Amino acid sequence: MNRLAELDAKTLAHPPQARPSAAALRGRTAGAAFIALSAVAFGAMAIFGKIAYAQGIRLDSLLFLRFAIAGGVMTGWMLITRQAWPRGRALAGLMLMGGVGYVGQAWCYFSALSYASAGLTALLLYLYPAIVTVIHALLARRMLRPLRAAAVAAALAGTALTVGGDAHGQTLGVVFGLAAALIYSLYIIVGERVTTGVGAIPAATVIMLAGAASSGLIVCARGFAPPLTLAGWGAIIAIALVCTVVAIACFFAGLSRLGAPDASTLSTLEPLATIVFAALFLGEHISPLQMLGGAIILASVIVLARFGEA
Repeated sequence: MNRLAELDAKTLAHPPQARPSAAALRGRTAGAAFIALSAVAFGAMAIFGKIAYAQGIRLDSLLFLRFAIAGGVMTGWMLITRQAWPRGRALAGLMLMGGVGYVGQAWCYFSALSYASAGLTALLLYLYPAIVTVIHALLARRMLRPLRAAAVAAALAGTALTVGGDAHGQTLGVVFGLAAALIYSLYIIVGERVTTGVGAIPAATVIMLAGAASSGLIVCARGFAPPLTLAGWGAIIAIALVCTVVAIACFFAGLSRLGAPDASTLSTLEPLATIVFAALFLGEHISPLQMLGGAIILASVIVLARFGEA
């Protein structure tokens, strides 16, 4: 009897994990596909950003045009498809995410680049999957499952190898880089809760419009400097449509299917996409260590896509 009671107690404390259903697996696969597409779209921003900066476009004007164009396109789509606009708390939360969170993260990231190397800045930013995973576990008051913790650690290691480069910088650059990672982590955590029941397109639209309003205030104070060349406008439009509309809408579509920890970890595909684009379009060399890092990231993505709930 004592043995049976002991077994029953262990079963209650650690119930067996049910195997995910076929529908749940399809949902996770679709979510992983959305996050992968989002990461590829975000990863292209570094390429278009280099083109924009080469044309002399200022950061404040770039951010304003990015969000204004994207917000206008998404508003048109909302009106054509007659989708419902968020209201109440959801609307207020999305406005704060776009006007404060997204713009704040972008400013901290680009400010970090002024005081630290690109390699160090990227490494600091990509601490956010680990931050999101830890915060999510604390809020849920549960321990991290070994598989998820291992996948996060592997993705961070792969990111470090993929980014590579000379990681150095001033203290202020480190502060800005850590701030960018923390703000983006909170943005994702809040986004998981706020966007529930809202839909990816309405959520992305409000965030873009709020980002345009916030960055527009900065432009009003500092002056607007639009692109003066076709190449400059082409880069801005690509950043707005590909790196903002597609990237943000797909991210929220994946976030609703995977949850914040797995969505943020899968987003480490972004630096891998960036180095591939840089090699294809800018002629940059991919080292063997970067290839190894990319393979580790891809392995983490596959594990999380199929077994992330284990």
